Amino acid sequence: MVKVGVFGANGRVGKLIIDDLKTTQNISLSSVFVRDSLNFSIDPSVLVSTDMKSFLNGCDIVIDFSLPEACEALLEASLQTPKPLVIGTTGLSAHQLNLLKQASESMPILYATNMSLGVALLNKLVYQAAAALEGFDIEIAEMHHRHKKDAPSGTALTLAESCARGRNLDLENVRISGRDGNIGERSKDEIAVMALRGGDIVGRHTVGFYNDGEFIELNHTATSRNTFSKGAIRAASWLVNKESGLYSISDCLGL
Repeated sequence: MVKVGVFGANGRVGKLIIDDLKTTQNISLSSVFVRDSLNFSIDPSVLVSTDMKSFLNGCDIVIDFSLPEACEALLEASLQTPKPLVIGTTGLSAHQLNLLKQASESMPILYATNMSLGVALLNKLVYQAAAALEGFDIEIAEMHHRHKKDAPSGTALTLAESCARGRNLDLENVRISGRDGNIGERSKDEIAVMALRGGDIVGRHTVGFYNDGEFIELNHTATSRNTFSKGAIRAASWLVNKESGLYSISDCLGL
């Protein structure tokens, strides 16, 4: 039985992970880390701790859906107490991403901005489309609920990166967010990423390829956050016995 520690348990996806673990075979919840207190009841056999080392020692693998600063603290603690990590936190800074890569030298880490099978496949498709549809303009739009803190979403940025790789471009040089006040025509290689926020939208991502006389749009819509929680649990079951290294959700799904 694989023992899972949940980091970010008070969050929307964290709560779902805890619920979904109750009905998943061969894997169970063993520890939860909280900064102050847990805002819901839990099985008394589960360790609820404010001490990072105790939390890490109480599990075989950690699933993290928290905030960038909290994820950074987890990575720093894991360097002292190595543990396989499934990280779904988005909005990580360059420093935090470098820390993640450093930690992966000492433990297996699966990092994904989206844990769903559909988005993993979408990334593969947009990479192929970007490479094949030379000369088509690429535009990305994403929609999320009003409470989402980062914009654009990590998923949208990953999709943009897949497009850029398909075109052999450096995303940092071609990505723009919106066009407010922009003067002049669209440049040849730019990849625009637009973010919309409102209501309770779980997540919708559209990648469009536009040319004179025709266009193609590929989109993915998440209708339930359980898509992410179940995907993270599947990733944890796959990762727990892997060697140190940095893995993606595509590795887990064989894509």
